[in-house]
Amino acid sequence: MVTYSVAQVEALTGIKAHTLRIWERRYDFLTPMRTPTNIRYYSDEQLKKLLNFGILVRNGYRVSKLNKMSDEEVYEEVNKVLASPDSEGSDEMKGLTLSMLEMNEEDFDDIFERQVIRKGFFRTITEAVYPFLQYVGVLWTTNKAMIAQEHYMSNLIRQKIIAAIEKLAIPPKGSPSLVLFLLEGEEHEIGLLLASFMAKEMGWNVYYLGHGVPIMNIKKVLEIAEPNLMMTMFVTPKISKVNGFISSILEDTDVPFVISGSAENLDAVSDHDQVLKVMSPHDFRDQLERVQKNL
Repeated sequence: MVTYSVAQVEALTGIKAHTLRIWERRYDFLTPMRTPTNIRYYSDEQLKKLLNFGILVRNGYRVSKLNKMSDEEVYEEVNKVLASPDSEGSDEMKGLTLSMLEMNEEDFDDIFERQVIRKGFFRTITEAVYPFLQYVGVLWTTNKAMIAQEHYMSNLIRQKIIAAIEKLAIPPKGSPSLVLFLLEGEEHEIGLLLASFMAKEMGWNVYYLGHGVPIMNIKKVLEIAEPNLMMTMFVTPKISKVNGFISSILEDTDVPFVISGSAENLDAVSDHDQVLKVMSPHDFRDQLERVQKNL
């Protein structure tokens, strides 16, 4: 059984520890378990209930009323709140977390589509999906979400971006071109897919190679495509390997190399005249616009 400490529940739900203690004394919906040394901890089901209660309490519901409601009634009220135009970003975050913990594609799809209607696709990814992935990192780094849940949610997001890319028109011949790939050993593809969407939406021809492409194959693609830019992102590979990979690519081409990833990894990348480091999707868009203006 997956369990959570008081501190973890507080971080994930936004409900303070002293509030949890008050609810425990006053209401019967919350009965934490205890270790042999009397330290409180909570089950997966209790975390889900608290995520729901936290959303509703922030939107004016009284705990005394929620305590008398069935799980189905609470679920229905949460959906009403999340569907409201006035719903806060933090509530959407909790809703996405619930859909991940329960592996509920329908709820994920509802939240995602509402965000797209309100903000558009690009802002949904940058203002909702990225913060969500960082937020649930609390779960992943404490081993509280199964790897299967992480992969499940990442693949749902991946499918959304691919579907959005497929709806875009194919740029005309003569448009600027971009080659996208991941370093060997890097599996985090969502950022690269977003870069593909952004470039194609801006009228770029995109050669998307994905992950696991050998260096020699990448060099061959660069010869054939003659792109205006190439790009990679990295989160997991060792820096020593990354710098060696970059040096190997650049020794045979003068194509500018856009690199993105975590701030820590970018700081460790060796400086090079052809390397352009970008910290965010907005930085990447600026790079694309700069190249387009100079063509």
